Amino acid sequence: MTMNFVKGMDLSTLAELEKCGAKYYDNGEEKDILEIMKSYDVDTIRIRVWNDPWSETGESYGAGENDPKTSLEIAKKVTKAGFGVLLNLHYSDFWADPGKQFKPKAWENYGVKELEQAVYDFTLEMMHLYLENGVNITMVQVGNELSNGLLWPEGKVPNYDNIATFVNAGIRAVRKADEERLAGSIKGVCPQMKELSKILVMIHLDNGGNNALYREWFDNFTKRGEDFELIGLSYYPFWHGSLQMLNDNMNDIAKRYGKDLIVAEVSMGYTMDDYKDYEKLADEERKGYATKPALVEKIEYPMTVQGQYDFMEDFLNRISHIDDGKGKGFFYWEPAWIPVPGSGWATPASLKYIQDPGPCGNEWANQALFDYEGNALPTLKLIRDFKA
Repeated sequence: MTMNFVKGMDLSTLAELEKCGAKYYDNGEEKDILEIMKSYDVDTIRIRVWNDPWSETGESYGAGENDPKTSLEIAKKVTKAGFGVLLNLHYSDFWADPGKQFKPKAWENYGVKELEQAVYDFTLEMMHLYLENGVNITMVQVGNELSNGLLWPEGKVPNYDNIATFVNAGIRAVRKADEERLAGSIKGVCPQMKELSKILVMIHLDNGGNNALYREWFDNFTKRGEDFELIGLSYYPFWHGSLQMLNDNMNDIAKRYGKDLIVAEVSMGYTMDDYKDYEKLADEERKGYATKPALVEKIEYPMTVQGQYDFMEDFLNRISHIDDGKGKGFFYWEPAWIPVPGSGWATPASLKYIQDPGPCGNEWANQALFDYEGNALPTLKLIRDFKA
């Protein structure tokens, strides 16, 4: 099976941003964010799903409130606008990444067998929910940034037996739902999916420049795991090494595992100017930018509008020329997350759940593909015109 080079965006905070009044402009004209993305040749939208991002007393965890219902509404909207969907299942009630893989509250006391069943049941439930509501699912991510495992402590590295048990359960559920789709037993499947022979499964790690990490993880998983189609990588230049390191890692794992590769998360700053006046938060409530000056010094390109453009040009040229044609695209992470009052990466309730001191605030606005006032940046034109 061949696939086109994916030009993707993660728009998981879309509903929250709209609710908070975010507006977007292209060449000075206000437009719907999805209309803008379509005009710049974006084809697939990545949407995260958290199990239950609310406290026991009903307080929101924020950061998009991506429970199944909220993310479904986003997915229906982007399907209607003509995009494919990468469904990103975190198997947590909030952010899951290498530093935190908290079990959903409802699974907190489960052992390995119960967790395996819970992953299978939840994945199958989500597949049915989204397919029955006409979402154009082209890919499914079983877990998010699994470098250190998932569903801790049972599924924490180096317990690859349990990691494989949990990931395999998710893969089997995706396959089951896809078999039902192809057999016609799921009603409401969107017409676009009639041409899709298979929903692709992605396994996603962070630190895309770390070849030793990918070799250890996938050497262990492939001995124990179900088959899958895509290896997803995160690559942030201020955390994950040089573009050459990313390039070398992708070439190596393309040969080693024979899978297609997609950079499932990438971003680059376009400014180091503060956005305090846009958030309207007190200093003690603000997270500030993710990229501190000490980190920025390590980046090959400056955090300027031109620097963002040049970085993405170099990045796209590299990932589209991976050995054996295995570089199959990218997803820019939260390109529309501009600073508006009411939209931040966490709330007091979610900080308690993930045991983080905070504070809250946006943290990401200087890495969007729109400036602080919502104007499209030149990098979008680069993405539109790029031919793999």
